[in-house]
Amino acid sequence: MTIEREKYEFDVVFVGGGPASLAGAIRLMQIAQENDVALEVALIEKGAEIGAHAVSGAVLNPRALAELIPDYKEKGCPLETDVRADEFYFLTRKNAHRLPMAPRYMHNKGFHIISVSKFSRWLGGIAEELGIMLFPGFAGKEVLYGEDGQTIVGIRTGDKGIGPDGQPKGTFEPGYDLMGKVTVLGEGARGSLIKEIDAKLNITSGKMPQVYETGIKEVIQLPEDNFFKSSKGNDIHTLGYPLGLINIPGGGFIYEMADNKISIGFLVALSYADPMIDPYETFIQFKQHPFVADLIKNGKVLEQGARTVATGGYFTIPELAVDGAVFIGGAAGMQNSPALKGIHVSMKSGMLAAEAIAVAIDQGDFSKKSLSYYADAFENSWAQNEICEGRNFAQALTRKGFMKFVHLGAQYFTKGRGIVDRMSIEADHQTLVPLSGDGEPADGGVDRKVYDGELYVDKLTGVYLSKTMHREDQPSHIIVHDLQTCINECYPQFRSPCTRFCPGNVYEIEIDAATKQPKLKLNPSNCFHCKTCDIKDPFENITWTCPEGGEGPGYTTV
Repeated sequence: MTIEREKYEFDVVFVGGGPASLAGAIRLMQIAQENDVALEVALIEKGAEIGAHAVSGAVLNPRALAELIPDYKEKGCPLETDVRADEFYFLTRKNAHRLPMAPRYMHNKGFHIISVSKFSRWLGGIAEELGIMLFPGFAGKEVLYGEDGQTIVGIRTGDKGIGPDGQPKGTFEPGYDLMGKVTVLGEGARGSLIKEIDAKLNITSGKMPQVYETGIKEVIQLPEDNFFKSSKGNDIHTLGYPLGLINIPGGGFIYEMADNKISIGFLVALSYADPMIDPYETFIQFKQHPFVADLIKNGKVLEQGARTVATGGYFTIPELAVDGAVFIGGAAGMQNSPALKGIHVSMKSGMLAAEAIAVAIDQGDFSKKSLSYYADAFENSWAQNEICEGRNFAQALTRKGFMKFVHLGAQYFTKGRGIVDRMSIEADHQTLVPLSGDGEPADGGVDRKVYDGELYVDKLTGVYLSKTMHREDQPSHIIVHDLQTCINECYPQFRSPCTRFCPGNVYEIEIDAATKQPKLKLNPSNCFHCKTCDIKDPFENITWTCPEGGEGPGYTTV
């Protein structure tokens, strides 16, 4: 069937409504107004509204924000609170040992604690005031190329109203072709369009494989008489239990928010080897630790979410420009991994891209050579300095035993170089080790009795609290390419790790009563859009794609 699609022409199209794209669009329009240039700038976001897919209570280094909007406080930027002091703890199974000092990367005093969802919505309002056209509820589904097959000329948004058989329903609405002189890809970590572009244009050639962490995060309402009322520190980070120090990188955080709320989360590096690891259960074990449990006692979970963070560092950043397009933010691996911060460097990448685009528009040249001014500017920026200092950090964390700490110590004192510069690293899907027996959950798993529906909620309750919604009668946006691989290879070797690494119970294994054979069942309507499955599946048999625009989580406070 031939589908007629409406085509809209813009000067610049931003894909993704996170801080990187919003900062980039705002900076571009600021430059245009300073030079009295009229620009048509569009920004699409797959969430139902700007901020709906922005999960993370976060510590914000305001450096980029202050450059972009110097009077951000006067303009009503939604800051939860400021960091009074940092506290860093090493957790054993029963005890918490406060470290005498935090690493320099983690010195956050004076920085802001924010809700990224609220922050993104506020940036969206600034963007609209500047005349940027925001289109929430539209997912970028396909990259459009020019006649040469190499130049990116825009993106196609996804169709709506497709039935489970793949055929249009009565409510069918075709996607739009949004054409731009420059397309800015800021879709976040493991972007599906970036993957498509890499397969065609090989933008990661010569780069190290990107690696990721999956974070489970919550906002908890605490009673009035809570720990933070009398605590000097309101920015707490932990390492150790329940992962330990030797084998699996990861750690927890607890940030004070306004109105007696906290943001709490735990991140697990997807470089782990044990197929029985369940990041969600690891998060629950973290909450059950006596130190953490005391901080959150009598609390109630208001919202929960999950996402992946690209942590590979400087050597994993792809080419930042191609003919007709640039790549920014988490989609380009912009993350200060040792500091556990990505928002400010992502914003800066968007702002630098905007400055390069403004030059390209002035010159009428949108080639890779012209847009590579962005890459040059990044290499000479403070954002590059920050990211480069952590260039071997994720690689060192994957080392086993004592050598992990030797490498980390050497990197700390040499500003990132360490013993070996450009350390090697494996892609996350390559690290699982096949089971020798039936397989048991790591550390024995979590006793189901802990789930009280208030302070400790199970996966499905977490999906409900994320306000995740998907239309049930549409084709699955999660593609399992070969079900036989799942049953004949993945289940025998790894006991279907997708049933554990997915935080939303999207994947289930059912045993047929007659044949006793396992069968994979998908629940795509539970999907958090974290893309852990696309990253960690050991056979690369799962591809995550965008569902209909406007679907997925509906974060408001996380």
